[in-house]
Amino acid sequence: MPESPAAASSGDARAVLGRVPLEFLQKNLLLPLDGGGGDSVRIGISSRESLPALEDIRLMLERDVEPVLMSQAEVEEGLRQLLVARLGTSGTGLDDDAPLVLGEEESTDLMRVSTEAPVVQLVNSMFLKAVGSYASDIHLEPYEDQAIVRMRVDGVLQDAFTIPRARYSSVVARLKVMARLNLAEARLPQDGRIKVRASDRSIDIRVSTVPTVFGERVVLRLLDRGLRMLTLHEVGLDADNFDQVREFGTFPHGLILSTGPTGSGKSTTLYALLLEVQSPHRNIITIEDPVEYQVARIGQIQVNPRIGLTFATGLRSILRQDPDVIMVGEIRDPETAEIAIHAALTGHLVLSTLHTNDAPTAVSRLLDMDVASYLISASLLGVMAQRLVRRLCPACREAYTPDDTELGAAGLKRAELGGRPLYRPKGCKQCFETGFRGRTAVFEVLRVDEEIGRIIVRSGEASAIRGAAREKGMRTLLEDGVRKALNGVTSLEEVIRATRV
Repeated sequence: MPESPAAASSGDARAVLGRVPLEFLQKNLLLPLDGGGGDSVRIGISSRESLPALEDIRLMLERDVEPVLMSQAEVEEGLRQLLVARLGTSGTGLDDDAPLVLGEEESTDLMRVSTEAPVVQLVNSMFLKAVGSYASDIHLEPYEDQAIVRMRVDGVLQDAFTIPRARYSSVVARLKVMARLNLAEARLPQDGRIKVRASDRSIDIRVSTVPTVFGERVVLRLLDRGLRMLTLHEVGLDADNFDQVREFGTFPHGLILSTGPTGSGKSTTLYALLLEVQSPHRNIITIEDPVEYQVARIGQIQVNPRIGLTFATGLRSILRQDPDVIMVGEIRDPETAEIAIHAALTGHLVLSTLHTNDAPTAVSRLLDMDVASYLISASLLGVMAQRLVRRLCPACREAYTPDDTELGAAGLKRAELGGRPLYRPKGCKQCFETGFRGRTAVFEVLRVDEEIGRIIVRSGEASAIRGAAREKGMRTLLEDGVRKALNGVTSLEEVIRATRV
């Protein structure tokens, strides 16, 4: 059975690293492992081509070498962990007097540049650490005495390490060069993109800088091109909500909206719906910023405001491409809203996102964009509001009895538990002591029927729409989350945190 990459962490593996350059291990795809005998060391290899290099290691260590067959992915993952370990647990290992080496590249291979300058090594190690922990964002925050690096994992920011204040500007300069930003400009916000590779994973990174009192603050949003798209069954829809959302996709024309704050999984849900409506007989075109997933047989357009390609201008061009289904990454302005509404009224199925707190207020947002209420009523098929909640680690979750205060905050009565236990996070090695592994979505699905359409035309008030939808069985975000907590998927505290509006 193949070794776990985590085996390259201590003991014999550490002794090998003390005498064999990491660059040599990377070049030959060799992974030091623990568990060897007194006179031998175990080295993971993925192919026979690495065997000659084992003789070099035997000479370096003056010990016998025992090869262990592993997959290339396991060897590369183990080497990635070794690179990340260079950061240590509290510092960066960065020499304040080390020279800064900058260079432009189309795509940086994080696993092949360990001989570069210390600042380059730090930046690459930071990316590798984020990729390994499946972080969605990296925050670099300068303060008076030091800069703090935090990473958002499963929607929650966690401290990663610190950077000496004297060297922070060098790190920012490295990131700006990689993103092709203006190095000389530190007074204005800038936006750019970086492409990196980590083993067989291709990562797109959106870079945003803003000036603060102590220097430029940088936020990096990571998009893993290798992630598989989820289906409607996998995004977190319960049976009744799943049926409603799937029904939206059967209509030949109309507008379907996904709402929620940034990072709530709206685009993932729309892509899942696209997979449902995809057909050889349908022409599907999207316009996005950025294109998050590449899908076969779907035309995808990347917004580029620098050359005038906005959502509005791109959408106008799409309408001349004889589309059946259109996905607009986000309705941001009245012009885009107007074009999307008219497209939905003229025989196209239009999918898009809005930033609103819940499903009924999507109507209010469209009205604020000066879209006529009768046009909203005639075109809108449904709205899906959502939030992401962390999944409890199945290996260590623990049952408990909630107190009345917690039940009251979730709108639950003790009798509704029916003797079932609730679960809360505990923490173990499998979940890195967080108690959570992965995320799922909680939903609020609003179906616009004739009655709700009349309310939209008459007043468009979110409270009136919500009341009518509740009478028809619409569950709120909190109620959908409580269902998942009762089923042991997540914790009650996590649901309350995520759905508080």
